[in-house]
Amino acid sequence: MTSYGQFCPVAKAMEILDERWTLLIVREMLLGSRHYNDLRRGVPKMSPALLSKRLRSLERVGVVRRDAVGGRTSYTLTAAGEELRPLVESLSSWGMRWIADLGDEDLDPHLLMWDMQRTIPLAEWPRQRTTLAVRLVDGAGKATHWWIVASGDSIEICDFDPGYEVAATMSGGLRTMVRVWRGEVSWEAALAVGDLSIAGPADVRADVPRWLGTSVFAVAAV
Repeated sequence: MTSYGQFCPVAKAMEILDERWTLLIVREMLLGSRHYNDLRRGVPKMSPALLSKRLRSLERVGVVRRDAVGGRTSYTLTAAGEELRPLVESLSSWGMRWIADLGDEDLDPHLLMWDMQRTIPLAEWPRQRTTLAVRLVDGAGKATHWWIVASGDSIEICDFDPGYEVAATMSGGLRTMVRVWRGEVSWEAALAVGDLSIAGPADVRADVPRWLGTSVFAVAAV
């Protein structure tokens, strides 16, 4: 950890927080990730070695607590870590207002589906098992086909056909789906112009936007 050599509290805070990936790890934990593999899914371009190093650093300064139960390690934010929530939310709002352009390299279907999996409003889904198929029309390989399976209080997103009856199929470009998820474009607008389409019974088509919702950071786009 590099010191700025200043007594300013901003400088002291940034000695911890401005190391590459650090705030994204905090973001993942604020969104509910507790285990190493879950954190890896949220920062897939970060090397495992660097993730381990950053977690150790955050633990050392009292932002993260590490626990081991039954041979499985979990990570939770301490009170100091939780106090970073408004900072992360403010950075999200600022990024939506001032740095909204997305390059092709920013569009990752795996990251989109992972973000959806942990924040989809399950209370909006039918209580019985319900499967929504998702088709990305501008991707390549198996990353173009996804299945979202909601059952009771659990949600699972598969990149293989789980074999369940599909209630509806949503199709569209990855960029469009990311923009809708981020709150830049409303579900209604994307469906009205045909950038997204939903095939299935009329009542299910009407429910899908409510089933999926938007990112927890989407309010920043309003």
